Amino acid sequence: MFRTVAAVLGFALLQLPGAPQALAGQSIKTSIRQAPLPSATASDLRLGSSAFAIAHQETGEILVERRGEVVLPIASITKLMTAMVVLDAGQSLSETLTVTRADIDTLKGTGSRLPIGARMTREQMLLLALMSSENRAASALARHYPGGEKAFVAAMNVKARLIGLDATRFYDSTGLDPRNVSNPRDLVRMVSAASAYPLIREFSTSDDRQVRIGKSTLQYRNSNSLVRSPEWQIGLSKTGFIREAGRCLVMQTWLKGEPVIIVLMNANDRSTRSTDAVRVKQWLETGGLSRVALSAGRRDG
Repeated sequence: MFRTVAAVLGFALLQLPGAPQALAGQSIKTSIRQAPLPSATASDLRLGSSAFAIAHQETGEILVERRGEVVLPIASITKLMTAMVVLDAGQSLSETLTVTRADIDTLKGTGSRLPIGARMTREQMLLLALMSSENRAASALARHYPGGEKAFVAAMNVKARLIGLDATRFYDSTGLDPRNVSNPRDLVRMVSAASAYPLIREFSTSDDRQVRIGKSTLQYRNSNSLVRSPEWQIGLSKTGFIREAGRCLVMQTWLKGEPVIIVLMNANDRSTRSTDAVRVKQWLETGGLSRVALSAGRRDG
């Protein structure tokens, strides 16, 4: 299992846009392990998220974390796994799917801009689920899986085991069910695995799209405002929120030419979530990455 996870992480890194060409011919260390660095502690970052993990994707090093193994609800971060299972199934992305009453959220009572009867391609449903966290789209994707929603959720959990997510469990495709849980370290692995899928990278980081539904054209925007910032080079993004999970955010990004995975869980509000991400970026760019690289060099040399 450990070697399986390492292989997934290494393949994902080489698939990312903007990956330094020099990496293509190198042997990449991809196991996730903790870096015991006195200068890199959770208190240095002063983040509002109650649990987080920041990892160097090339080495698999956990650069800094807080409550990295604490299992918490993950809300719509779930949709990264939903997307992987959809794409793994190999069903036609041009097939038209229909939103039905079965896709209405009866658990949390959330609304949706997708009306009952809306017809869209599987690819459009996937786009809206990843970019705008559209719950009815994620539900429809699961219903149209071979064997239906029950088989889809089972496939989500099988995929989780295959990529080494030992603390992660799924009960639905949307993330509305608070029993969908994981921990920061598992989410580092999940983000790295998801980043190997070009469509997940593209759709999760798209700024906005227009979608034609019947006679109407709806404008959708990315739920993560940071994808619109020129200060960031984001390769993958997903937000999440339900009351039990707080505000969550996962990203794969490039900082000073280095591939980094950021996992933030259970922030109080959107502002705290975004501010935490900016603080992580500033910390890494002003010495965090350099200290980790120096420490790694001493251990290897």
